[in-house]
Amino acid sequence: MIAAAATAAMAVIPGGSYHLGSDDHYAEERPARRVEMASFAIDIGPVTNAAFAAFVTATGWVTTAERLQPAGSAVFTMTSGPVDLARPDQWWRFVEGAAWRRPEGPASSVEGRDDHPVVHVSFEDAQAYAAWAGKRLPTEAEWEAAARGGLDGAVYAWGDEFAPNGSVMANVWRGAFPWWSERPSPGTSPVGAYRANGYGLFDMIGNVWEWTADRFDRQAICGCSATAIGEIRQALKGGSFLCAGEYCARYRPAARIGLPRETSTAHIGFRCARDLPSGPESIP
Repeated sequence: MIAAAATAAMAVIPGGSYHLGSDDHYAEERPARRVEMASFAIDIGPVTNAAFAAFVTATGWVTTAERLQPAGSAVFTMTSGPVDLARPDQWWRFVEGAAWRRPEGPASSVEGRDDHPVVHVSFEDAQAYAAWAGKRLPTEAEWEAAARGGLDGAVYAWGDEFAPNGSVMANVWRGAFPWWSERPSPGTSPVGAYRANGYGLFDMIGNVWEWTADRFDRQAICGCSATAIGEIRQALKGGSFLCAGEYCARYRPAARIGLPRETSTAHIGFRCARDLPSGPESIP
C-alpha cells in the first residue's frame, strides 16, 4: 500500500496516438479507434477519504448526498442467494444518512480508511474538489489512455489475461455476484493495494468507478448502479469492486458507463488531471 498523502502525486502521460475503445465487448465501447492527444498529468490514485476530508475542512463543502431531502445515498447489500441479475434493485438500496463520511449509513465511519477512495460523491462534488486542488477532471479519452499504461490495445490495463499466473490484479468481484464473495466484506480497498500499471497509476481498474469530464454519448443498459438508465448524463470509467465476469465485466480500460451527474453510490469516486505547460514534460 502507499501512504494516503502520496495520492496527491501525479504522473505525466505522454502525448501521442492512443488506441481507445473496443469492438469485442459491450456496444457502448465501439468503435475501436486511434486518438491523438497532448501530454497531461493525472493523479496516481483516486482521491482518498483523507484528501477529501482536507477539502471539506478547508471549504465547508457539503456533498450532494448530504444535501438531499432526506439525506442519503445508494449502498450495496449482498443478497442471501442467487437473484435475477437484471434487477439491480435487489442489491442496491437508498440508505438515509449514508454519505462520504458514513459510507454504509449513520452507524458507520471512515475511521481507519483514510487511504481508501472517497465514495458517495457526485459529479458536482468531484468538480468542486478538482477546482479547489487547482486541477480538473480527466476527459474520458485521457482517462482511458492513462489506464492502458502504455499497452496498446491490450484487453486489460496489465495485458490480455485477466489473472496472469493466477495473480489478482485489481479489486473486482471474486465469487458469485451478488450473493457470495471470496472477500468476507466486499468493498473498497486502500489505494495502492494492487500493482500499479505501466505509468505508475493505481486502481485505474476496479475499486471505484471514476467520474470523467465528458458526457456519455450512448444509452447502454447496465445494472452497475441503482440509478435509472433514462437519466444518463456523464461518463464514468474503470469498473469497481462490484464488477463480476458473469454480470458486469467492465474492469477494462475501454469499458464505460453513464450516470446522472447527481448520482452518488458506494462504488463511485474520482481522480483529477492537469494540463501541462508547453515545453518539457513536467508537472508544474
